Amino acid sequence: MHPDPQGRPPFGAPEPVPGHPPTGRHPSGPTAPSGPTGRQAPFGTGDPNAPGAPAAPPGPGFAAPTSQQASFGPGGPGGPGTGGAGDPAGADPAGPYAYAAAGAQRREKRGIPAWMALSGMLVVAIIAGGAGGVAGGAFAGGTVQEAPAQAEGPTMNEPPPEAPQRDPDTIAGVAQRVSPSVVSIRSADRSIMGGGSGFIIEGDYVVTNDHVSSELEGDGILVEYSDGSLSPATVVGADPSSDLAVLSLEDPIDVEPLEFGDSEQVIVGDEVIAIGAPLGYSGTVTQGIISAVNRPVTSGDGPNASRFYALQTDAAINPGNSGGPLVDTRGRVIGVNSMIVTMGYAGESAGNIGLGFAIPSLEVERVVQRLIEDGQATYADLGAEIDVERTLAGAAVESVESGGAADRAGLRSGDVIIRFDGRTVNSGQELLAMIRDRSPGDEVEAEYERGGNTESTTITLDSSD
Repeated sequence: MHPDPQGRPPFGAPEPVPGHPPTGRHPSGPTAPSGPTGRQAPFGTGDPNAPGAPAAPPGPGFAAPTSQQASFGPGGPGGPGTGGAGDPAGADPAGPYAYAAAGAQRREKRGIPAWMALSGMLVVAIIAGGAGGVAGGAFAGGTVQEAPAQAEGPTMNEPPPEAPQRDPDTIAGVAQRVSPSVVSIRSADRSIMGGGSGFIIEGDYVVTNDHVSSELEGDGILVEYSDGSLSPATVVGADPSSDLAVLSLEDPIDVEPLEFGDSEQVIVGDEVIAIGAPLGYSGTVTQGIISAVNRPVTSGDGPNASRFYALQTDAAINPGNSGGPLVDTRGRVIGVNSMIVTMGYAGESAGNIGLGFAIPSLEVERVVQRLIEDGQATYADLGAEIDVERTLAGAAVESVESGGAADRAGLRSGDVIIRFDGRTVNSGQELLAMIRDRSPGDEVEAEYERGGNTESTTITLDSSD
């Protein structure tokens, strides 16, 4: 696991939400309660946030995969009077809840604790490189200290010759040069609504979200470039637990692959650009800043639930942005847009409210490489079932796999892990995210409670395969 240079917060650390004080606590769990559902207007029927639209009053938050409800014509999923994709889970006045995955059946959900909601721990069905700079010369002992050379920028596309030219260091200049490498992803069957975004990397591969590709794979996937060129695509590998997938293009065109930046160097306030196809509007560019780093989020339920420390941004992200890149002001990918929180009232849902979350590029790069090489990704494994519904602090061990990492370390059913790798464990969800942040074979120190006593052990983590 990489260090926490910016003071990574623990999962569950309370963080106030302006205008939304905690209103209660709920039993923890990977799912959200059922109830009245809202539907987003289908593509082409208007934007709930457009000028003239009634403002949504403060209300419960909704977490949603950003590919959901992305329609390519009237009557898309989530439209009035329709069910299926785009239906958010039921509203409850106490906190954020999940949309059902695009195209999936809506299931009864259970609530999550208020502290989890306030800390960005979102249970969803799955939606910088540091700014370069040259330090000035300084005098020390009468000598001039030379400024370090600025790293060479990424290779990007040339803007179209007929377009007005913009400086490559401006937002417009970056957008001109990055957009040709960002694609829209939809079903090869035009009658199938939904879709998302992706971007080209080295080898003509396309990176996107698993929740985008998995909903389209059965009927064939079609990728559309910014110039309208089309190419069928197949899934090289997908990993639901990280919500990432890699596609291979049958008929790629010549565009510059996007390069990954270092998400560990991102700081709050860095300018970022999101590019994708929200609600089917391909080539949409939005700009904002990094609002928070290491934001703990989780999505879905079961063993394939995605858990990671996300980059939070206020750049406008909406359904259809899923899988698209979040780039820095030098055009480097620092994250993959994956989910949003939105507000709803009176059974309706609104769009972007400035709370978007992206999978950090270091995680993306690591998983993508494994998917290309092996078709699947592997992670560190504890060899134990953890109670993710426990409302008390700590991670309770439900069962231990014989011969697994936990068994070898002496852990038993009923033990409560309270510290892991020197960090306090506030919940089972948090412990699972901490494990995901490590590599197979890592040795970590853990403290646990058993029978009223506190004990410690060293765990050598196994591999998930």
